[in-house]
Amino acid sequence: MSARTIFLSRLIGLYLILISLAMIAHKQATMDSMNALVHNAPVLFVVGVIAVAAGLAMVLGHNVWSGGVLPVVVTLTGWLMLIKGSMLLFMSPEAVYGTLLAGIHFEQLFYLYMAMVLFLGICLTYAGFRSTAR
Repeated sequence: MSARTIFLSRLIGLYLILISLAMIAHKQATMDSMNALVHNAPVLFVVGVIAVAAGLAMVLGHNVWSGGVLPVVVTLTGWLMLIKGSMLLFMSPEAVYGTLLAGIHFEQLFYLYMAMVLFLGICLTYAGFRSTAR
């Protein structure tokens, strides 16, 4: 396993664990923030720019489609970040709200989505700390 894959797995995994637990602990604040974000076009644009930059960094730095599950999951995470950031940049705030919050029933299925994020974070963290670099 490459040192870059291990580092990104640990980084992304720990980030997902911390963020999902914080969001679970503060559901109403999370929902208020999400609703405020999608209705504030300038802030939504800045978040999109940051997400595109992070996604591009991951895609350019770790575009590995072989070598096991961990490198592929890390690569897919980078691509998903890039796609999400691009959507935030190019979609209207109304479309973002309709697609990303209302369309996926985010508030109703909040704990399910957070459990999925937490599970992914735990898996990436475990795999990252269990692996050794070559």
